[in-house]
Amino acid sequence: MSRRRRGLTPEEKALWHRVADTATPLSARIRQKGGVASDDDRDDAAGKDPEPRVRPQTVFSPMPRFRIGQAAGAAGPDHSRAPSPAERLAAAPLRMDHKVHKRMSRGKIRPEARLDLHGMTLAAAHPHLIHFILSAHAQGHRLVLVITGKGRGDHGPLPTRPGALRHQVPHWLHTAPLSAVVQQVTPAHYRHGGEGAYYVYLRRPAG
Repeated sequence: MSRRRRGLTPEEKALWHRVADTATPLSARIRQKGGVASDDDRDDAAGKDPEPRVRPQTVFSPMPRFRIGQAAGAAGPDHSRAPSPAERLAAAPLRMDHKVHKRMSRGKIRPEARLDLHGMTLAAAHPHLIHFILSAHAQGHRLVLVITGKGRGDHGPLPTRPGALRHQVPHWLHTAPLSAVVQQVTPAHYRHGGEGAYYVYLRRPAG
């Protein structure tokens, strides 16, 4: 003999209607999204856990090779190397007669005096250079030769870069007190020392 199901009491029916009023039907969720059910809605309706989505991987193109010292977007050889003393002197303005400068650069003018600084430290060479140049100018010399050597480094109390004298002497010649009597400095011709020596063309003595 089957048992007769008990119906809901008025209190249970009222509670059920209050819960049902707070729920949103599945069809209403689809309508809010434009009438197309999403994968998440279909999974919810079927009672299944949504499958994890795989994000598309971004493929990065290889970066172009970049040289140290090269400007962004620039191509060609690296020009970050510091200019040599000869290159700096060649770029300096000409302050003497062009024809005399041409003959001097070709080694066709014999220097009237010479100073050999090869092997000296920077501290010892500087006063020797000042004395030699001022004395040569006082004697009326116009072209003198200063030998520095190509240099393997000066042996002083502090380490210096190779060829320190070759780099420093042009700077000394263009600063006081020597700048007042020096008119032009150029690398010497190979017969007078080449890259290891400088021609120093002096101004005429006053009076």
